[in-house]
Amino acid sequence: MKAIVSIIMGSTSDLKVMEKAAAFFEEMEIPFEMNALSAHRTPAEVEKFAKNAEANGLKVIIAGAGMAAHLPGVIASMTPLPVIGVPINASLDGMDALLAIVQMPPGIPVATVGINGALNAAILAAQMMATGDNSMMDKIKTYKENLKQKIVKANEDLSKVAYTFKTN
Repeated sequence: MKAIVSIIMGSTSDLKVMEKAAAFFEEMEIPFEMNALSAHRTPAEVEKFAKNAEANGLKVIIAGAGMAAHLPGVIASMTPLPVIGVPINASLDGMDALLAIVQMPPGIPVATVGINGALNAAILAAQMMATGDNSMMDKIKTYKENLKQKIVKANEDLSKVAYTFKTN
């Protein structure tokens, strides 16, 4: 089994957020890898990873980082693969990371999800890959249908909650 998506985090302190992406890929049976790489502390390793990502069979990269959050942009500058940035709430309520990731120069796009939004990053990565994979697309459709069913069930449960002035 060979990874087709990579989850990269600036340090293992980001694992609590990024493991939501891993859990989604596990559920969808999508082979992935996880690594800690730092744009500031291990720049040579980041460069080696990014420049070899396509040749290594990866299709999408998810990069999470907090504070200055250069990791997603640095990776995106060195690979033709799509990069999804996950701003991590490490300081300033994550706004510093969000702005650092979303404000990329022309020609170096990084798709950016909400602060601590690793699950949405994983779903987006799967949707990107599913455009050329019918089996994966079916899994995404099932996943989204299950989300819908959770709300339908929640409304059924709410209908049983009684209050004197509740009208439904």
